[in-house]
Amino acid sequence: MATLVTPAEKTEKVEKQVPPTPEEKPDRKQRARVDEKFKIFSGTANEPLADEVCHFLGMQRGQAQVIRFADGEAYVQIQENVRGADVFVMQPTCRATNKGGGRSTSVDEHLMELLLMIDALKRASARRITAVMPYFGYARQDRKDKPRSPISSKLVADLLTTAGAHRALIVDLHTPQLQGFFNIPVDHLFASPVLVDHFRKLNLPNLTVVSPDAGGVERARFFAKKVDAALAIVDKRRVEMNVAEVMHVIGDVHGRTCLIIDDLIDTAGTLVKTAAALMENGATEVYACASHAVLSYPAVENIAKSVIREVVVTNTIPLTEEAKGEAKIRVLSIAGLIGRAIQANHEETSVSKLFM
Repeated sequence: MATLVTPAEKTEKVEKQVPPTPEEKPDRKQRARVDEKFKIFSGTANEPLADEVCHFLGMQRGQAQVIRFADGEAYVQIQENVRGADVFVMQPTCRATNKGGGRSTSVDEHLMELLLMIDALKRASARRITAVMPYFGYARQDRKDKPRSPISSKLVADLLTTAGAHRALIVDLHTPQLQGFFNIPVDHLFASPVLVDHFRKLNLPNLTVVSPDAGGVERARFFAKKVDAALAIVDKRRVEMNVAEVMHVIGDVHGRTCLIIDDLIDTAGTLVKTAAALMENGATEVYACASHAVLSYPAVENIAKSVIREVVVTNTIPLTEEAKGEAKIRVLSIAGLIGRAIQANHEETSVSKLFM
């Protein structure tokens, strides 16, 4: 059985941004070289995660000024020398609320920040620029699903290349084939090692891993194999944007603990309906996990009122104050995973070994 975290305990845990323990850090021989030719910068979307990654690697975050004019126009200045340097720019394209609960910054604004930082680094003669995107926005718009609609994820990939990125490092793309939209190398990271480790420790009885749709079967199958669990699929039909109708459950979930796994949680409508369908089919408990906690309104309210016992997410996207206060939502850090991937890129070693 999992121990539920109270709102006060959870909020304290998230706000303190506890640094990785010594055993989570690479030893001195493995740690990324801290030198003037290796730098990590961050936009404003998720600065705490960037600081965690830098702490993990034993280095300081690069100095950059990212401000906005009165009309909202972004201005960027790199405030240290990057000539000839191997530079990594961390920025998820997500919505976020500025420090102090002020103005909310949109997905598009964070994307523009990233493009401007890459352009500034290119013009400052950085040797190599890697766009590190813990969450890649527009990934769900990967095809023409209606007449006269754009393929937005391809456009964003082209913008990153045009701005000057030489590589991209992305966590859990909505679909793996999105890597083909890029004309530069893409390192596709998976948050599954962090999530698998968490649920192994919970040792849930009679566990069945559930994919909430047919598109996520490969992800769920990989997860089920890692935790030695059965697999089930929920067949659904999407009737309109952000509205899904669950049809039926494929697989035996009666008398079993179910774990729903997805790449992101937006309004949590699909998640809540999937959990309800599992309970109607005899499941004893339902847990859920996802890499990206988008949590658009009314996601937190939906989760709070649902039959789900606990929702586990990672910190690719910073939580809102409302989400931090919800006891059912638990956050795991992927700073170590991203840090090791950045280190491998800088030292020209294998990234795939992180997932074997």
